Amino acid sequence: MKFVLPAALALLAAMPAAAQQAPAPAAAPQTPPKLLVVISVDQLSADLFAEYRGQFSQGFARLLSGAVFPSGYQSHAATETCPGHSTILSGVRPARTGIIANDWTDFSAPREDKTVYCAEDESVPGSTSSNYTVSDKHLKVPTLGEWMKLADPGSRVVSVAGKDRAAVMMGGHKVDELWWWGGKGFVSYAGRVEPAMVTRVNASVTERIAEAQEPMELTPFCRARSRAVPVTPTFSVGDGRFARAAGDVKAFRTSPEFDEAILALGAGLATDMKLGQGPHTDLLILGASATDYVGHGLGTEGSEMCLQLQALDQTIGKLFAVLDRTGIDYAVALTADHGGHDLPERNRDHAAPTAARVDPALSAKALGAEIATKLQIAGPTLVGSTAGDVYFAPKLTKVQRAAVQAEAIRRYSAHPQVQAVLTRAQIAATSAPKGPPETWTLLERARQSYDPARSGDLVVALKPRVTPIASPGAGYVATHGSFWDYDRRVPILFWRKGMTGFEQPLSVETVDIAPTLAALIGVKVPVPIDGRCLDLDSGAGSTCK
Repeated sequence: MKFVLPAALALLAAMPAAAQQAPAPAAAPQTPPKLLVVISVDQLSADLFAEYRGQFSQGFARLLSGAVFPSGYQSHAATETCPGHSTILSGVRPARTGIIANDWTDFSAPREDKTVYCAEDESVPGSTSSNYTVSDKHLKVPTLGEWMKLADPGSRVVSVAGKDRAAVMMGGHKVDELWWWGGKGFVSYAGRVEPAMVTRVNASVTERIAEAQEPMELTPFCRARSRAVPVTPTFSVGDGRFARAAGDVKAFRTSPEFDEAILALGAGLATDMKLGQGPHTDLLILGASATDYVGHGLGTEGSEMCLQLQALDQTIGKLFAVLDRTGIDYAVALTADHGGHDLPERNRDHAAPTAARVDPALSAKALGAEIATKLQIAGPTLVGSTAGDVYFAPKLTKVQRAAVQAEAIRRYSAHPQVQAVLTRAQIAATSAPKGPPETWTLLERARQSYDPARSGDLVVALKPRVTPIASPGAGYVATHGSFWDYDRRVPILFWRKGMTGFEQPLSVETVDIAPTLAALIGVKVPVPIDGRCLDLDSGAGSTCK
């Protein structure tokens, strides 16, 4: 597959391969960089990164020459997109960002739909959690971009992502340009003036989607991973090559084409706005979302993910080449909002016989109905899904709530697919964790995803390798969100021209990224945070002074 968007992507597509390599070594920089580039690759688990790092030759290869932390942690329990992105540039975990999940239940919401999406304004008349107005109102803390603007109002912040929640949670409350994929093109808050680059990219994307896409060519490494795995009697994944019919927007989104459009828009805005070329330090935030769509829809271990990551490596390399041409001094941080777990059907073929899909009887609706029948309570008793936050129905009396809680705990605890069921009181009483995040208890992990105004009355943890998708289908065969390290561990990489690289295999956290970058540019952290500065000097010196 060769994906070239005329004009808008010329900045990326025209760069020769040789220009994508890391610049020649230089003396260690003595002054702060003029541009920070933060890239989040949605669903890039540490396991996936380890599997493919030997195949990278372009963008990831450059990052691997810098400071490499292969065992970064999204250390909380609710390892979903919105909570994960809220940690990356805030320095705090979801318990303090307020972003406990992609959505939660708020029985006081001013509408019939009581589900609240993490990046919406539910007070907008006529809105629902699936048809919403994007907002940053639920993010309770400032982000790195806001710290920078507080220290220097001339600093500019640009946030571009494939998902609104990624752009909003990393960009924060004060952005100069904020754009995300709206289904047919890149969009922003109502009333924002559309820059010429956004107009050009949208026109080019529309033109590209209108064309059919031939299958990508399999490299030998990807060919070895190409095998059809039946998911249902009529549906299989694992041997796809991203062939796409003309006009298929969904297939465009679930392909390497999507990430190239996202990074091209970011590169284009950075070039047009001359980010890093003025007297102030600027911030460019990029949320590459295609890996997540591929992981959910096609799994993590087939030809599709292989082609996706190899293409992303080249796209990131082209982004760096564009920035190199400007001659600016820039620093890069790359991480992910969460990890991911492959589909159980293929896991079982790959020596993981305990991998399974969740029992439909564990859904809050099904289990709540059984409880209602036993306790002779009319109507629903539990609200939620099959794992994570579960809420008691608001109509229950105090006595009924106690009876429902006891029965729910009994039933969840007795189920062979449930590791633990934690109560609101247990979680709230848990102290802040100490020590490396891989050693935290389930309660400590849950505490870092807990907000008393938004979290459930119970939190259900499924056992390892139990996928919370009872009935898979096209576009949704695998997922993430668990307490377990395959969803919590992500790579964290830093690079800057002239730095001496090193690798630290011990665990760090994504909340460490913001203070690390702040120290690099001499910006004081203005609020209490959970993270710490990571020293990027490989010797006796320190970048955290």
